[in-house]
Amino acid sequence: MPRPLIFDLFHTLVPGSDAERDRVVGEMALMVGVEPSALVAAYHATWRDRMTGWDVAETVRILAGRLGGTPTEDQVARAAAHRRELAVRLLDRVPETTLAALDALRAQGHPIGLISNATAETAEAWPVTRLARRIDVAVFSCDVRLAKPDPAIYRLTAGRLGVDPTDCVFVGDGADGELAGAAAVGMRVFRTAEHNDSDPAWTGRPLATLGELAALLR
Repeated sequence: MPRPLIFDLFHTLVPGSDAERDRVVGEMALMVGVEPSALVAAYHATWRDRMTGWDVAETVRILAGRLGGTPTEDQVARAAAHRRELAVRLLDRVPETTLAALDALRAQGHPIGLISNATAETAEAWPVTRLARRIDVAVFSCDVRLAKPDPAIYRLTAGRLGVDPTDCVFVGDGADGELAGAAAVGMRVFRTAEHNDSDPAWTGRPLATLGELAALLR
């Protein structure tokens, strides 16, 4: 059987859009009455908490409170909705070339999984996306309360695909130490630099596009 493939999401299948994320958080700050740059900094500082625990509204409420804000429930709901709209936009920007690459890999018979260090709004938006129809098993850190590079999240995903981690190929840009984490559980690893060169020290030539992968695995 062709080897199962497990992909990262942001900066691998879709652009990360980091500048837009910061802009949206700044707009959320104005909705809840706190200083924009302070809320942006608070979002960056609480990344691990947000991707393994807090939901969207909880994040707004906690961080605004830490910054001295006292937003109403309506203000929190408006800011949370703004963040959810961002998640939908980002996932909708998957390049057609990425969809074609996934279709080619599926045509070769590869089961396809996904592991994403992601906050709750991404997991909420996921089911209706064009990507979701092409992924057999999607694991989000916010749902399982584990995050890359914890070996447990790789083993969990492989298990849901019905295989051992050593049977899998992992593809990612390298953020959060994800490549080393995948290699540590025995996965074969490919680094992609299509959207961001997150781990340039990783050995081997990176994939310029995901379209190269089908030929490498054939």
